[in-house]
Amino acid sequence: MKPYALPLYSVAAFLLAACSAQPEPATRLTPVDFSKVRITDGFWSPRLEKHASATLPVCIDQIENQTGRMRNFENAANGQGVHSGIFFDDSDVYKALEGMAYSLINTPDAALEAKCDEWIAKIAAAQQPDGYINTYYTLTGLERWDDMDKHEMYCAGHLTEAAVAYYKATGKRTLLDAAIRMADYMMTLFGEGGRHWVPGHEEIELALVKLAAVTEDPKYLDFAEWLLDQRGHGHGTFGKLKEREWPAHYYQDAVPVGELSDISGHAVRSMYLYCGMADVAAAKGRTDYLDALHRLWDDVCLRNMYITGGIGQSASNEGFTTDYSLPNKTAYCETCASVGMVLWNSRMNALTGNGKYVDVLERSMYNGALAGVSLDGERFFYVNPLESDGDHHRKAWYGCACCPSQISRFLPSIGNYIYATSSDALWVNLFIGNEASFDFCGRQFGIKMTTGYPYGGDVTLTLGANLRKELRIRVPAWSPNNVFAINGREITPLMDKGYAVISRKLRKGDVVTVSMDISPTLVAADPRVREDEGMRALQCGPLVYCAERIDNETAYDTFALSDSTLLEASASDILGGVNIVTATNPDGSTLRYIPYYAWDNRTPTPMKVWVRYGTGIDIQ
Repeated sequence: MKPYALPLYSVAAFLLAACSAQPEPATRLTPVDFSKVRITDGFWSPRLEKHASATLPVCIDQIENQTGRMRNFENAANGQGVHSGIFFDDSDVYKALEGMAYSLINTPDAALEAKCDEWIAKIAAAQQPDGYINTYYTLTGLERWDDMDKHEMYCAGHLTEAAVAYYKATGKRTLLDAAIRMADYMMTLFGEGGRHWVPGHEEIELALVKLAAVTEDPKYLDFAEWLLDQRGHGHGTFGKLKEREWPAHYYQDAVPVGELSDISGHAVRSMYLYCGMADVAAAKGRTDYLDALHRLWDDVCLRNMYITGGIGQSASNEGFTTDYSLPNKTAYCETCASVGMVLWNSRMNALTGNGKYVDVLERSMYNGALAGVSLDGERFFYVNPLESDGDHHRKAWYGCACCPSQISRFLPSIGNYIYATSSDALWVNLFIGNEASFDFCGRQFGIKMTTGYPYGGDVTLTLGANLRKELRIRVPAWSPNNVFAINGREITPLMDKGYAVISRKLRKGDVVTVSMDISPTLVAADPRVREDEGMRALQCGPLVYCAERIDNETAYDTFALSDSTLLEASASDILGGVNIVTATNPDGSTLRYIPYYAWDNRTPTPMKVWVRYGTGIDIQ
């Protein structure tokens, strides 16, 4: 095997090649709902099984038995008792319930559905006569709507998302009706002619768009737009202490959202804001929102994103500092923020039909988000650094447990991101083995995908019906050499915004194959990222790799990569059978890498993504 050349590109350079400073023309895509996609994938199916058998039971046990989250609803319903935990803990219950609903869509389970109904009955009982529901305020007796940073609308947003999910899964309306009552109550206080309000933690905006869709009532969409337009006009008051500690930038409240150009403040809040903006832009044609989102995407992905797709450099504000400042050991990269990157980039792809957004989605999904849960599905990362001295470990739960509950709702919905449709094409975005059947152009369409991805680059698509439109297959930016064939005969498709475009009409039974290059590649950071100067990271296809000392007791501290280093990928029997990469120098020294998502699943040990490059020589 020949040594791989060292392309001096960065993650930013990958993306910059596809970037345009001008707004892109709109190409409206509709993602195929995961309820229409049955995943049959060697990589993801075991993770979905662990989600159902381990992750959800952990969340349920923590919510019911180990913490007071469910007890808060019981106490609020009974009108007695105290509130335990943090003021936004209701949201963990809602997010876990959303994950349970998604799991029911994938795999019906009578016992899990009964547990959902039990929880929903307690939640509905805690709702106040006027429609308000928030156990913190009900049990403490504090004045409602007195502090914009106390997450009242944030909790209401997660209630709404869970309600919509459970209604779609079962057709049952109890939770949906509770969410509608809460939304209607809020709209008696806020909106045109009402009080100003700037939610300190965004979430309600995107949830209201979902509520508008499921109820077919545009008033909720209008309310979402009103809340977005409240920002940046001096209406935000986030408590006396908070106002002194954090500027308006922390809350994305410094300028109107249509004028935003730089990401700032809290990473997760930013992601939820951008999702809400994208949803409203799609529904109401807000070009100022879309223009702002293009500017923000450039700022996030070209100047403030880690190679893992993680975002948010700083623990002090759970968010952003300065451009190109990307420390590894102290990287915050909250799991929720990586999931947020998936949600936002999916929306940007749907708005534009540009594959660069799915490139980022995939990077965040396979690395920043997937690292957030252990291989056994029972322990979680809140923070995802790119280097550790061996003292950073997964936990069974957190006092602030937004990340475990976030993972519990994200994993079962990954089928959302595989396919999309438009008026003129079927779009293949992710390479996950599945069988799908959905309505396309007024008739039922079926397709089957088989693949060894992400460890292998071969993908086979078998059509279950005639395709009278284009087939557009995303070509990842990291794969410059690809082979396409139809029924075994090679073709050279045209390329458009990161997609291979197959225009010829395809018939039922036709087989389209793609072979991508998933060779180990060394990646250099942008030279403005000083923390990675003189270092290289390793990537195979969508997976970022890291080195743990447990695999490299001799060479961990001394090994240096160079242009003479031989990189070899191979299967292994460790960590559930991950592919490893062995880097071998001419002197015989080796460094063994594992996928980043799999680190800290064995004995506690130091880890690093970026490894020294060169042998004491200043290599430019």
